[in-house]
Amino acid sequence: MGRAGCFFPGGEVKVAAVCNFSQDRFPLTSTLSALIRLARPRHWVKNAFVAAPLFFTPEAINRQSVGQVALAIAVFCLLSSAVYAINDWRDCAADRLHPVKRTRPLPAGELSVAAALVFAFVLLVAAGALSLAALPPAFIALAFAYAAANILYSLWLKHVAILDVLLIATGFVLRIDAGAAAVGIHPTVWIIVCTGLLALFLGLAKRRDDLVRAMSETHRPSLKGYNQRFIDASLAMVLGALLVSYIIYTTDAALIAKFGTDKLYLTTPFVIAGVLRYLQITLVEERSGSPTDIALGDRFMIVAVLGWIATFAILIYGWR
Repeated sequence: MGRAGCFFPGGEVKVAAVCNFSQDRFPLTSTLSALIRLARPRHWVKNAFVAAPLFFTPEAINRQSVGQVALAIAVFCLLSSAVYAINDWRDCAADRLHPVKRTRPLPAGELSVAAALVFAFVLLVAAGALSLAALPPAFIALAFAYAAANILYSLWLKHVAILDVLLIATGFVLRIDAGAAAVGIHPTVWIIVCTGLLALFLGLAKRRDDLVRAMSETHRPSLKGYNQRFIDASLAMVLGALLVSYIIYTTDAALIAKFGTDKLYLTTPFVIAGVLRYLQITLVEERSGSPTDIALGDRFMIVAVLGWIATFAILIYGWR
């Protein structure tokens, strides 16, 4: 077994732990499987936020705009996978000590560091080429602002308490802005606010899970800036702001005039049910480590999300 040195991004200190990987030639199928896992396609579901501005703008929906949004989502999938590869490279030494993350391709020794970095570079180039070929400059600027912010997050900023969860929220807001730029529309301020608060809520819940699992500061230095009491108070504050903002959004006079219905408040129970279920998972079941797994695997959450989408679609597309 060979050794590839990994550095923990907490200042300039080199961590003694290293990532092992086989120097024998990797079988093609094994390498492809490892690269796919490194890309984390399950997490591409987060990029559905790119389509939100078009969904909430029925008059802008046509074949061209749908195609533009589909390309925009593809670009974000490429960018997010590149960021995951860079993140796993930087964290591979620490991840080998984590009960779940140690099975990822780099810490498990299934993929070399060089292969992971080349893969990240190829994904970034592919995202750039696709953007330049088919998407407007405003989208390109926002998409690569997202990539730059998330690379900085992976390299350093995720180890700064509070800033780490704010950057997670910023990533989701940039998805919304980029999706709007892809088709030349302007998202309402309330969509931006609600998206940012929801992402902040999920980020705080994830940090709480780290504390519950007794993750050490060696694995995530930002944890020294958190404790359970602080996280619980922050969750309550953000959740309250989210629900109030959403209710204001659904009763906004301009929005009612735009959609031609004053019944948007009927979507509120699905939002309340969804966030309360996630709060239950976080505080009672204490398993909020992966928002993606919860969104794709928890039946209650799936019903709440689908119910919200269906109700909103009926109101803004079929009410008239």
